[in-house]
Amino acid sequence: MAVADGAAEIDIVINRTLALTGQWEAMYDEIRQFREACGDAHMKTILAIGELGTFTNVYKASMVAMMAGSDFIKTSTGKEAVNATYPVAIVMMRAIRDYFLYTGYKVGFKPAGGIRTAQESLVWLNLVKEELGNDWLCPHLFRLGASSLLADIERQVRTHACCKVLCTYSAVKNICPLTDVFYFCIFVTCKCFRSSY
Repeated sequence: MAVADGAAEIDIVINRTLALTGQWEAMYDEIRQFREACGDAHMKTILAIGELGTFTNVYKASMVAMMAGSDFIKTSTGKEAVNATYPVAIVMMRAIRDYFLYTGYKVGFKPAGGIRTAQESLVWLNLVKEELGNDWLCPHLFRLGASSLLADIERQVRTHACCKVLCTYSAVKNICPLTDVFYFCIFVTCKCFRSSY
């Protein structure tokens, strides 16, 4: 129904019971059915890693999801008790790398949940670069599932922009008699932005 209504991307969640009981072929078949239902839509498979129990299960679930046709594998919905963690992410990225080496097909990676600051996003970027290479540093192959990250990025941009403007004040204050008024207005505006965070 969603695809018929024009959805370009579909998120699915694996059946964790199948993973925990080692029913990998059944999991493959189920994901394959989702893949067929998605048609040309981009399919992201959520592994819910916090419920898989072991790194081995995470690796196998990653491989099965990719073999069944997932365009992306995603750590979690972001609502579970355990979301994106670095150790599990490394397991998933190494599965992606192995799958690429076996097939030549690049599958995307999306960590989700618990990523709240711009600094944390830089750690994730570096991790992807080190494990998968520069080819994965694009929206087609790497995304962050972090709804609360936006507020921190906005704060960082406003702070950086305000500081940059204020630092240029001394360089241009003698050019125009209205410079003092202009920079005072910017200073007050920036101070308001900062105090609202």
